[in-house]
Amino acid sequence: MRDFRNVRALTFDVFGTVVDWRSGVALEGRRLGALHGIEADWEQVADAWRALYVPYMNRVRSGELPWTNFDRLHRMSLDQVLADKGIDRFDSVARDEFTLAWERLPAWPDASAGLARLTDRFTVATLSNGNRSQQEALMRFTGLPFQRLLSAEDFKHYKPDPEVYLGAAAALGLAPGQVMMVAAHKPDLRAARAAGLRTAFVERALEKGPSGRADRLPDAESDLQASDFIDLARQLEATDG
Repeated sequence: MRDFRNVRALTFDVFGTVVDWRSGVALEGRRLGALHGIEADWEQVADAWRALYVPYMNRVRSGELPWTNFDRLHRMSLDQVLADKGIDRFDSVARDEFTLAWERLPAWPDASAGLARLTDRFTVATLSNGNRSQQEALMRFTGLPFQRLLSAEDFKHYKPDPEVYLGAAAALGLAPGQVMMVAAHKPDLRAARAAGLRTAFVERALEKGPSGRADRLPDAESDLQASDFIDLARQLEATDG
């Protein structure tokens, strides 16, 4: 059995791992669409918006854009999505409101209870590309028991840049090997592992990540692999002591 007694903190990817972005964005699209008399396939809008997540983020990572926080990137990419979908009846105020959908996303059903169990033994923190104010609003909305909120904005780098993972460990006052990155996206975990963190893959079968499909079990490259946060807590409890 692998020894995780040295692990003192867990950092969590948020969008797709902790919360269900797709249903939350689609729900907000339907609400705003009804207010403005717009009919659309809002799940398709959500998918198209998410598909621009990596391209717009990479414009910052490549230096094409100066540091731009996630809210602003989402607002920029929303204009492209609406243009591509022929949705032209949202004014700038409605578009700003739609961007706030990313602060109003439902947590996966196991998230609250699983995180609560994990806080008994570990410091539990977010490690998201979402900016700080976005995360603060999202955690007020969900009520999830995170003890720390860590953002790419804190380090002026986006995942999977190593500066994010190393910065998170430093912010927690820990060595990289004392931190375990938890995510439903295998590329996030590979980058964290390359930076020296331990890793845990949690499958979210309904998640449609930037690739358009869910990463699935198994994940032999990660230190742990779990079906949800309850399963992750159970496995870590089994290695305690």
